[in-house]
Amino acid sequence: MTSHLFALCLDANDPLRLARFWAGLLKWELAEDPHDGITLLPSDDTGFRLRFVPTEEVKTAQNRLHFDLTSTSLDDQRQTVATTLALGGRHTDVGQRPEEGHVVLADPEGNEFCVIEPGNNFLAECGFVGALACDGSQEVGYFWGKALGWPLVWDQDQETAIRSPHGGPKITWGGPPLMPNPGKNRLRFDVAPPVGGDQRAEVDRLVSLGATRIDSDRDEAGRDEAGRDDTGRIAMADPDGSVFSVLPPR
Repeated sequence: MTSHLFALCLDANDPLRLARFWAGLLKWELAEDPHDGITLLPSDDTGFRLRFVPTEEVKTAQNRLHFDLTSTSLDDQRQTVATTLALGGRHTDVGQRPEEGHVVLADPEGNEFCVIEPGNNFLAECGFVGALACDGSQEVGYFWGKALGWPLVWDQDQETAIRSPHGGPKITWGGPPLMPNPGKNRLRFDVAPPVGGDQRAEVDRLVSLGATRIDSDRDEAGRDEAGRDDTGRIAMADPDGSVFSVLPPR
């Protein structure tokens, strides 16, 4: 039994504005959940939702995770760029070279993403959301493959990638050199125990795979004696130290 990638969480200074941007770009459904706030539900085979979490912290560094969006033609790539700009996004510079075929953009709060050129073989079988591209080690790629029960689809030169057996985007890790780890990233995973499973048992399983519990003072973080916050989530860190949450059973 394995965890399910339930959501990708995005910290947002203006959650509704950011949700509307991504809803317009991805053509996903905007929904309000009493437990999860503002959420986007996928209209394709992506398999996880987007959850927008309010924060007062302003983005100051490049994210360690970003979307790679695919293109079917150069005109299609240009249209995605034009849609991004019309919705309030912008071009951004992360050190890309002029000869590279992909276009690097950012959403209204500066979260980077790439629009990949047509003919990219690595993402050929993926949909519009081709990949979640992560800065991370080979070890963390192995960890998430076991945690989610997703097979490795790439493992070369310390770069790894996994993909759900049901399709959808790949999750990739680029290997060293790694960016500085801020701990809690602005984009991070919410995982759910398997259907009929137990949250604490799943936490124990993830620890056995190499994750760690994040112990916070109850008075400061509002967590109960089991480490749950006020939404029932338990905070953990993967082998690279990136924070994620384990949800209560749903």
